[in-house]
This record gives sequence, structure tokens and C-alpha cells, in this order.
Amino acid sequence: MSQQAFDINEFIEKPQPPPAPVADKTAEPAAADEPPELDVQKAVVEELAAEKVELHEQVAARESELAARESELAALKAQVAVLKSENAKLCAEAESLQARLDARLAHELDQQERNPNSLALLDREVELPDRFPGETRDHVLEVIRAARDEAEREGRVRRAQVLEAVLVANEPSGNLAARRAEVTKLFSENGNIVNGTVLARLQELEISHKNGEEYLLPSEIIKRAF
Repeated sequence: MSQQAFDINEFIEKPQPPPAPVADKTAEPAAADEPPELDVQKAVVEELAAEKVELHEQVAARESELAARESELAALKAQVAVLKSENAKLCAEAESLQARLDARLAHELDQQERNPNSLALLDREVELPDRFPGETRDHVLEVIRAARDEAEREGRVRRAQVLEAVLVANEPSGNLAARRAEVTKLFSENGNIVNGTVLARLQELEISHKNGEEYLLPSEIIKRAF
């Protein structure tokens, strides 16, 4: 036994060291660092999501464009329907006009068969040959036209009507007026002088420029020839 006396009070007052911490068995273990493969997967998922959004936008744009095209197609179909309807009406009108024309021609032929005198008067052959096509026809029509004008001035209504009907049924060829205008221009361009150029052309047209041995004036040549 030690010689030093044990002081119970000193033992009680002496500070005791803190107890060692006890590990909490219920606490979650510290999370370990995530592996790099998980980051790659997240990046791929995010990229796919972005591509999906872009595809949805493209699909929406194409659907809008398709709707516009369908609207245009519907409008064109409506226009085609209208044009077909108008074409059908025009065809019906053309058929109606053709039927009326056929009926009119049939009536005219029937009248001509019943009355030979109703044939066009200028279709008869004449002994005097034409210098150019339609010459005789145009001369006769000019005479009839002058007679019609005179009948109208004199108040001879019926004669004017008959002559007008003949003019309507017989169109002039226009060659007579054209030849007359050509010769008139020929004289005008040559100072109304019967020179070599004028004589050559008059010979080509078989137009005389003399009355016996006497030379005619340009106005007389035109009057005698046309």
C-alpha cells in the first residue's frame, strides 16, 4: 500500500475525458462519386430529347404546308368544275346554233328546189371572160348597189328591198376595187402622166390607154377600164 493518502474529493473534482463517439449504425453511408458512364447516358438522353423536339417542329411545319397545298388543290378543283360547267354551256349553245343553221340551210335548199328563180343571179355563166377573178361579179354588184341607192332616193321601197336582198346573198370578191385602187395609185405616183412605167403596167393588166389613135387621160382610162 502506497504511503500517499487517497483523496476522494480530488478524484471527484478532477475533469474526466469525454467519451469516445459511438458510430450510428442507422446513418446512410456516404454516397460514392457517380461513374462517368452515367454522365454520358444523361448527355445522350438530352440530345435525343432535343432531336425529338426538332422533329416535332418539322412535322408540324410539313403538316401546315400540306394543309395549304390541300386548300390550293381544293380551289383548283372548284375552278375546274366551273370551267367544265361553262364549257358544257358553250357546247350546248354551239349545238343549238348549228342546228338552227342546218335548219336554215335546209329551208333555203328547199326553196331553191321549189323555185329555180330563187338561185343567186350572179352564179350564171357569162360569155365575157373576166380579166381577173371576180371582175364580172363585182361589176354587176356595183350596178345593183347603185340601183338600190337610187331606188331608196326615189322612195321605191320594194325595189330597194329586193336589190338589197341580192347584195346580201352575193358578197363581192373585192378584186375590182383593188385593181381600181392600184391603177389610181399608179397614175398618182407618176404625176398623172402616161409614161413608160405606167404603159408597162397597163399592158400587164390588159388595160387600153388609147381610144383609136387618141391617147386617153388617166381619169378616162380608169373610167373605161373599171
